[in-house]
Amino acid sequence: MRVMLKFTLPVEKGNEAFKDGSLAKTVESIMNDLKPEAAYFAPLDGKRGGMIFFNLSKPSQIVEVVEPLFLNLNAETEIVPVMAPDDLREGLSKAAATQK
Repeated sequence: MRVMLKFTLPVEKGNEAFKDGSLAKTVESIMNDLKPEAAYFAPLDGKRGGMIFFNLSKPSQIVEVVEPLFLNLNAETEIVPVMAPDDLREGLSKAAATQK
């Protein structure tokens, strides 16, 4: 299932992680592990943050994905199922067919 991992870092911990190199190391490790379809990084709610889009093959993978963010960066995380345009078209078509 395609999901979006959204995360934010507390400012103080983000500053420390930037200075000691653990921010870059943790993000790079996550990117290598997930091999995301897309990833974007930006200030979110006034904090360092990002959105990473990838395929989640099984629910237990959630632990593997978020723990480095929790342990290394004190991040807040959210995982949300998402759709590509073709997925949306298929879902709308099926939903419309059941309404007839």
